[in-house]
Amino acid sequence: LWNAFAHVKPLAIGLNCSLGPDLMRPFLEELSDCAATHISAYPNAGLPNPLAPTGFDLEPPHMKDFMGDFASAGLLNLAGGCCGNTPEHVAAIADGVRGKVPRKVPGVG
Repeated sequence: LWNAFAHVKPLAIGLNCSLGPDLMRPFLEELSDCAATHISAYPNAGLPNPLAPTGFDLEPPHMKDFMGDFASAGLLNLAGGCCGNTPEHVAAIADGVRGKVPRKVPGVG
């Protein structure tokens, strides 16, 4: 992914939608290893489930844990949520990454 966009020198590159955070980590690790820009992650609240109240299974406390782990591992500069995330999910994400050091961008500061 990074090789396809590096030449335009984006301010950030990231992943959103299509995946829940449980499936996103290997892709974030790969991007973090090679991208000379900020990394964002906006996962779905899990995979679609038409029987769940939001259409997705992942509850806010679990999103907090996943995103907090990504931040602790130095994989993120920007964090949020896509499909199935509610205001409660976004608040949980903010709580999960609060106080964590953002990913160091190679070649910046």
